[in-house]
Order: sequence, then structure tokens, then C-alpha cells
Amino acid sequence: MSILAVLLLFGAGEIYVARVSGVINPVTSAYLVETINKAERTDAQCLIIELDTPGGLDESMREVIKEMLNAEIPIIVYVYPKGARAASAGAFITIAAHVAAMAPGTNVGAAHPVSAGGQQVDSVMRDKMTNDAAAYIVSVAKERGRNEKWAEDAVRKSISTAADEALKLKVIDIVAASEEELLERLDGFKVTLKDTVIALATKEHRVVRVSMSLRERFLLTITNPNIAYILLILGLYGLIFELQNPGAVFPGVVGGICLVFAFYAMHILPVNYAGVALIVLALIFFTMELYVTSQGLLGLGGAAALILGSLMLFKSDIPFLKVSVEVIMVVVGITVLFFLILLAFGIHAQFRKPVTGQEGMVGETGVAKTKIDREGGTIAVRGELWNARCDTEIGPDEKVKVIKVEGMVLIVERCGQ
Repeated sequence: MSILAVLLLFGAGEIYVARVSGVINPVTSAYLVETINKAERTDAQCLIIELDTPGGLDESMREVIKEMLNAEIPIIVYVYPKGARAASAGAFITIAAHVAAMAPGTNVGAAHPVSAGGQQVDSVMRDKMTNDAAAYIVSVAKERGRNEKWAEDAVRKSISTAADEALKLKVIDIVAASEEELLERLDGFKVTLKDTVIALATKEHRVVRVSMSLRERFLLTITNPNIAYILLILGLYGLIFELQNPGAVFPGVVGGICLVFAFYAMHILPVNYAGVALIVLALIFFTMELYVTSQGLLGLGGAAALILGSLMLFKSDIPFLKVSVEVIMVVVGITVLFFLILLAFGIHAQFRKPVTGQEGMVGETGVAKTKIDREGGTIAVRGELWNARCDTEIGPDEKVKVIKVEGMVLIVERCGQ
């Protein structure tokens, strides 16, 4: 028996637990690969991957499975908690585990390949994708001694199976309601690791939870299509405000940072750049509406372009790779409302009484410094002395009101008239 087998048999090492909840993408694959490597470096007893995923990207999935198939420690995939699923890419990862476990009320399967780019795929290419995925999952199932027929049907027929049925079909090895029950069921469980049959020893071992780093959690958050979309909008807002108010600095800095993060996310996600162009065009239309008299046409065009661009932004038929309609409606509503408020302020400013120049003197009150009549006189307004005339005679120290400006002469009347 090898040294590794002896160590595992007598329970050396800690039990590592990783948690994946969400889409399988480059961030989650990097997290899982690094966790596997870390568990190997520290001679962990085994690694448990708690899984709840709707699927993900094929390339990221294969990176994880390649690491799992060549792992030097046993890897257990546990579809958990109740209500979780291991769909699409998650089904492949579950099949690739040394031990596959599920909680009651979970399901696995529905692994038919779908084009993430959303483009139309002809029948020949579709068959190639399906055959490649089917061959891959069958080879993985064979390697792990699982139900090859079910695995192929999960790809070709998109079947999905509940935990109890999956156990009967030998798709998985264990059904456990909790992590404690799983560890109890794993104790003494025999697995094949690099052509050596070993028995796991999972009782009375310290469980080490390996969480995503702050960086990984942040990158995983911004690669959510909804977050990436919001970052793109905020970035464009920031740049527009900076261009409208040169030297403001803050909008430009925040906008630039948001755009960098948005571009990182769009590098991973299936972006339709026609959608990006429509969103940019929409914001240009909204800005022009503030300066060009268009009877609202530019605003309507901007709203239409923003809605269409948002719907087209990610070219995918997969729900978790698209922006939700609710988020689009909220963003469009806030954008339209914001520019309507700016437009209302602009219209209000056009009808507001002037406060500077000679026109701004109309309506102001002052005090007569001399007698004022048709021939003229002097008044004090805003701390300044002005020549003034009045159709009626006004005595010194009486309050007067400016009703008109003629050149450098103010036409006034007695206050209260």
C-alpha cells in the first residue's frame, strides 16, 4: 500500500470544504483549481465541494474537471443545500468527483450544450457540440465508474434527476441531508485514487472552510451580467458629466473606474457590441435633448435606443448570461426621469426673471435720494446710485420700485402704487 493510502486510511490531514453557488466561470474555476492545489499542498484528508449551480462556461468547467481527474486527494462534490441543483456544467463536475453526493430535494442533469454567444448554430455545428459534450461526459463517467447511459442522456436528452433516483441509477454515491451526515457516511468509504483503492477517514477531523478571497468575490460579483450592465451605464454617465463640467474630476474618476470593471466583465461575458453602441447613442441623444429643440424626439429616440441596446447587450439565450428585464426597466426609468428633471430645470431657467444686468433691475426696490419727477432724480438700488425718472413726483427718502429700464435711467414708481 502506498504512503498516501496509509495516511488517508489512518486519517491524516484536514477536511477542506469549498462552496460554489452560482455560474461556473473563469473566477469560480480559478477558485476551485487553487483550492484543490492548496488542499494537495497541505496533505488534506479530502476536499468537499458544496455545489449549487445552473451551469456555466464550457472552458471553465473543463479546467475544473481536468484538475479533479488529476487530483492527488479525494474530491467529493456535494449538491447542497436542499433546493440546490447541479445543472449543465454542474452535472459534469458532479460526475467527475471521486465521491458524488446530493442532499434531498436537489437535482442533477440537464447538460445539453448551449451556445453562450446566442448566435444561430446550424445543425452540423449543433451535432458537433452535442457529440463532443456527450463523449466527454461518458469518458468522465467511465473513469469514475458511474452510469454512462444516464450521463449521455443528460447531454443528448437534457434529462434531470432528483437525488434519490440518481442514487438508484448509480449517478451518485451518497444522499445526505447535512454536512455532518455526509462526513459520517464518508467515513470508511472506499475510493480509487491513482489506481489505488483507499478508505476515507472523516470522523473527528477538523473541517477547514476555504472561502473565496475578497478579490475573487469582487470579480465574481462584477461578472454578473446585471452588475456589468449597471457598471457600463454608470461609467458612461461619469464620462458625460465630466465632459459637461470639465474639472469636476469626481465624475470622470468614478466613471473611468466603472468602465474598466465593465470591460473586464464583458471580456468574459458574450457581449454584443451593437448593444453597447446603442447604449452610447442613447446617452448622446439624451444629452442633445438638453441643448437642441427637438420637441422631445431626441428623448424618445434615446429611450428606445437604451431599451434596445440593453436587451441586445449580451447575446445569449441562457438566462444567467443575460440582463434581467427588471433591471433594464429600472435603469431606463431612472435615466429618462433624470434627464426629464434636467430638461425641466432648463425650461424653468428660460422663464425665470433675470437677476443680473439691467434687466435684473426690474422689480427691485430702492430709496429716493433726491426729489424725483419727469425731469429726473437719484435713487439708491442694490447699494448703487442710479438716475431715475417718475411720472409723478416722489420726495427724498421715499421707497421706490423699478418698473422699467431705459438705457442708464431707471423708470420708477412709488412703492405701494
